[in-house]
Amino acid sequence: MSNENMTEPEVNETQAASALDGFEPAETADTSAQSDDMLDFDDDPLSATGVSRKSLVIFFLIDTSGSMKGKKMGELNTVMEELIPEIRRVGEADTEVKVAVLTFSTEVRWMYSTPIAIEDFEWARLRASGVTSMGAAFKELNQRMSRNSFLNSPSLSFAPVIFLMTDGYPSDDYKEGLRELQANSWYKFGLKAALGIGQEANDNILAEFTGSKDTVVHAYSGGQLAQMIKIIAVTSSQIGSKSMTLSDDTSHELGEEDVFAAKQKLLGQQIQDLVSSQTDGSDVPFDTGW
Repeated sequence: MSNENMTEPEVNETQAASALDGFEPAETADTSAQSDDMLDFDDDPLSATGVSRKSLVIFFLIDTSGSMKGKKMGELNTVMEELIPEIRRVGEADTEVKVAVLTFSTEVRWMYSTPIAIEDFEWARLRASGVTSMGAAFKELNQRMSRNSFLNSPSLSFAPVIFLMTDGYPSDDYKEGLRELQANSWYKFGLKAALGIGQEANDNILAEFTGSKDTVVHAYSGGQLAQMIKIIAVTSSQIGSKSMTLSDDTSHELGEEDVFAAKQKLLGQQIQDLVSSQTDGSDVPFDTGW
């Protein structure tokens, strides 16, 4: 197994065209047969009966452009190495958690050629160089986030967790890439969060990606970076790997879209609560002396 920024083979047109398959929106799911109003992410487009273990893929989208060189990349590598054991404790016994890491600079690359089970995942330290091809990263994620590619688990699947980290403004057309990604059902119903690193990161762009300012946080120092990564990764993984029950106060039929919206709202609330409780007054900002 290769580990340092493995380049993923080019996706063919058939894979790209099928990026929207594999996840059935609420209108095609039969929720009337579920007991106790339990609604979760156990929609199984492949009809994989007899398989009880559910799958959760956590996608990390990480900016490795030249502006990340030095303390930012060093701190990120260190905290990600520390984070993996914490994520191993996330989820329940019937949940298979996998990790996929997509880096973007001048080129877009996957750390590994397929999502890796968290029990077997080893962090490969990243290096920074080049420009910030965020739009290309969004397009690549769209192509891989389908049943024909990275989400091909034979088990029942939770919607994925998608965590974006960047320290600057995109150097390409990120809006075009985001439009393609927003048409992807896995993205639409996934839990999304973003972390801005340093002074130059644009929180408005990150909120376009997540769909809510509540799921965007900012780190201005190494200590804050470690805190924010752990808060977002662990919290989103915990929420993403659990089913939810919603009370029907309006007597209308509840669907999966209600659950997805509730999970995203809960993620924003918990992230903001945890972030507001953090203190880091003695830490030196990244941009001091730059």
